[in-house]
Amino acid sequence: MPIAWSQTSPSRVIHADNLEVLPGLPDESFTLIYLDPPFNTGRVQNRRTTTSVRLAATPAGEALGARAAGTITGFKGQLYERIKGDLLGYDDQFEDYWAFLEPRLIEAWRLLADDGTLYLHLDYREAHYAKVLLDALFGRDCFLNELIWAYDYGAKSKNRWPTKHDTILVYVKNPARYYFDSTTVDREPYMAPGLVTPEKVARGKLPTDVWWHTIVSPTGKEKTGYPTQKPIGILRRMIQASSREGDWVLDFFAGSGTTGAVAASLGRRFVLVDQNPESIAVMRTRFAPLPDVEFVEPPGAERAPAADAALAPTPEATR
Repeated sequence: MPIAWSQTSPSRVIHADNLEVLPGLPDESFTLIYLDPPFNTGRVQNRRTTTSVRLAATPAGEALGARAAGTITGFKGQLYERIKGDLLGYDDQFEDYWAFLEPRLIEAWRLLADDGTLYLHLDYREAHYAKVLLDALFGRDCFLNELIWAYDYGAKSKNRWPTKHDTILVYVKNPARYYFDSTTVDREPYMAPGLVTPEKVARGKLPTDVWWHTIVSPTGKEKTGYPTQKPIGILRRMIQASSREGDWVLDFFAGSGTTGAVAASLGRRFVLVDQNPESIAVMRTRFAPLPDVEFVEPPGAERAPAADAALAPTPEATR
């Protein structure tokens, strides 16, 4: 599905399979890419025995082609393809999932600007596999952080420690040039305010790599009705720290569009992709108050209707 897009285009929401759209976007166009792919919690993905990614005839494309072909040296001196084969041999179900995710991560690497950052949001079941594979695919020196988003909501297991966190792996395109500005990030209260000065208490502290943040409340103003919606506060931290005003942000598992809503509120531009009509309907309602957001539907498809306005957040909730 060819999409005519450049950095002079308006912010855009694309209704399509992301792997049909991504190869048509220009190299190194996005300062920040946030991905929240479907978690591998038992669903069956279509198994693929080969990966086919269209590469541009550019130095970046040639370098990526070398990486995708397994000709680079990765983690502990082993080739990427060797590492992938070893890991996938442990878990057939993960092999299906990684066959789905790998070509999309290769495209993410190509689309990141030289000063860009990838945030990959994963379930705890997959994070350890993905960390080793991304070390090899991106290069271990490109690993920046493992963020833990911890929350305390819902039922708790009685026969093990309750699992109340997600993992967000952070990788940069170029470890010598990536953009990061912690001074722009919203601060949070000190957990032990009595141990610091009143001035520090008033100012708050910078978040660490463990983020305590509630999920989207089922009855809160932020709720859009989309089942996997992520909190605005989580996306704000990433976009504040790893992009500047005017930069482009990409999310090709867009869901309810929180990445775009936060990007717009912070003066960034965005491209969102999702193939779920319900997702597009929610985003039509969510972005209706924003000027210059373009929706692109697949050829011959009926326009996805806006969601019920009752499901949409108030303007305050998207800021």
